[in-house]
Amino acid sequence: MKEYHKALLIWYDNQGRNLPWRAKGEQTVNPYHVWLSEIMLQQTTVVTVIPYFLSFIQRWPTFQQLAEASLDDILHAWQGLGYYARARNLHLCAKKITNDYKGKLPTSSDELIKLPGIGPYTARAIAAIAFNEHVLPVDGNIARILSRLYAISIPLPDGMPEIQNAASAFAPQTRPGDFAQAMMDLGATVCTPRAPLCEKCPFKPTCKAHALGIAAELPLKNKKLVRPQKYTIAYILKREDGAILLRKRPEKGLLGGMMGVPTSEWQLEKVESNNIGKDAPFTTHWKSLEGRINHSFTHFDLEVESYYGSICSKKAETLDGVWVFLHQLSHYALPKLFKKIIETSFKEIEPH
Repeated sequence: MKEYHKALLIWYDNQGRNLPWRAKGEQTVNPYHVWLSEIMLQQTTVVTVIPYFLSFIQRWPTFQQLAEASLDDILHAWQGLGYYARARNLHLCAKKITNDYKGKLPTSSDELIKLPGIGPYTARAIAAIAFNEHVLPVDGNIARILSRLYAISIPLPDGMPEIQNAASAFAPQTRPGDFAQAMMDLGATVCTPRAPLCEKCPFKPTCKAHALGIAAELPLKNKKLVRPQKYTIAYILKREDGAILLRKRPEKGLLGGMMGVPTSEWQLEKVESNNIGKDAPFTTHWKSLEGRINHSFTHFDLEVESYYGSICSKKAETLDGVWVFLHQLSHYALPKLFKKIIETSFKEIEPH
């Protein structure tokens, strides 16, 4: 084993994070736990994921039980984690593993990448951690470590091919699963984006960026493009008994399959005043509410202007959707965006 591989594994054995999906001591790795955690960790921090992971394995401890669950239940349990396409793919993947693989996760990254919701990084991470495949997955943490180790100065994302080549050469032959997790931990706790703790790093003697005094500057990144700004109108329709109208969003697309108040199309131009109410769920007097919501998605920002209207119970029966009292909202798979819209709107509709 190369000396720096050995140094990292010694560091990991003493300093590695104690996470609920990791096998401890002589425990056997649970592939279901590894898969579930890696899907949840896509674009979400470890601290946020832990309670969701524990809740899922308690409620659905196997691929089969997750496959047999309803998508609505899974979306509801996922509520707050964001990036809801992951939850839909999680369900599809569990079904495929149950039906096509007899409940057993494929053991190679080449097979894993064929499953819903699993891309190149996740496939390699699962294969290394659960099945000791000799690959090194490259996430943001590991890309940062490698760019510093080899002083790769090509800005990201253009520098990723060189980083991937470095990862291929760097992958160990011994304890590849532990090595991958050690690299993840090192990036999260020592080789951090700002002010890296080089004095505590097992790679310090061989790190080119440290020797050059440029560790904190790497990896370089291309200037970010201006994010598109989109606009929409949210319609808070309140029945005379206080219930509000929720509708299920289309299965495909952003927040697919989740519940929310009706909205206009999300578009690049503000909705003109003479068009407000044209795509509302009901023809009534729509009152403009003052509180505007600004919400950021991965690829664009959204500004939401809310309007409030009322309806009698008889006419409410003619509308598609469900009528929900505020104290019942927690029973529905409601994304943060719509929670924010409803909460902000009711501060004005029903001030206390």
